[in-house]
Amino acid sequence: MVKRTTRTEKLDLRLTPAAKKALYEAAEAAHRSVSDFVLDSALSRAEETLADRRHFGLDAEQWAAFMTALDAEPRALPRVQRLFSEPGLFDSDSAR
Repeated sequence: MVKRTTRTEKLDLRLTPAAKKALYEAAEAAHRSVSDFVLDSALSRAEETLADRRHFGLDAEQWAAFMTALDAEPRALPRVQRLFSEPGLFDSDSAR
């Protein structure tokens, strides 16, 4: 049995007629209510957006390795150095 949580909060938004039509069509194609479709879609996007901002833990060994990596001298990247030393598309004569 699936436990359903009662929704007590409301969120209003303004959208274009085209956006509203697209949401209704997508919800219908997914055999879902518009409310469920929009909520699930928005929550999925929120999780993607916040994924790299979530708390993560490291044990002592992992923390030491992490700190060592942060303190290490940057490695040479010759291809990147060459890229930045060459004129770009919008630099001086190359843009004309």
